[in-house]
Amino acid sequence: MLDTPHQERHTFSIIVDNEAGVLARVIGLFSGRGYNIEHLTVAPVDMEGNESRITVVTTGTRKIIEQIKAQLDRLVPIHKVADLTDEGPSVERELALVKVAGDSQQRVEALRVAEAFRARRVDSTSKSFIFEVTGKTEKIKAFIELMSELGLVEVVRTGVAALHRGKKKL
Repeated sequence: MLDTPHQERHTFSIIVDNEAGVLARVIGLFSGRGYNIEHLTVAPVDMEGNESRITVVTTGTRKIIEQIKAQLDRLVPIHKVADLTDEGPSVERELALVKVAGDSQQRVEALRVAEAFRARRVDSTSKSFIFEVTGKTEKIKAFIELMSELGLVEVVRTGVAALHRGKKKL
């Protein structure tokens, strides 16, 4: 029986020039080589808007992860690449907006579940709620799964945002 290589989940934080086409180059690297992107976020990181941080969560064997990092390091105009999974402690969070609609009993139960997950009710109508929930991806998935039994209508997620812990800066 053949052993299949172990798949690992890694979070990359990439500092790039904030200009047209950079994101397409990074995504092109992943798609051109058949690498999967589980989460992707992009936002400016300096007051002038000259640089952006791309956070990519991907999976692969150790060899694939090393290839991804090496190939990202060679892309222009990337300034810095960090594999937050390998480079010591980091903090990852995600935000989701979750719309739930249902009868009065379902609505009461949805409020109870939201309280247990520390989700905030950000909108309310006579027929539905929209909750904002933040945390690790596993927490977001668990919240959505429970809400699917209580009248889940729609979900939007930000993807993972991540930073090194402590004084270390990318």
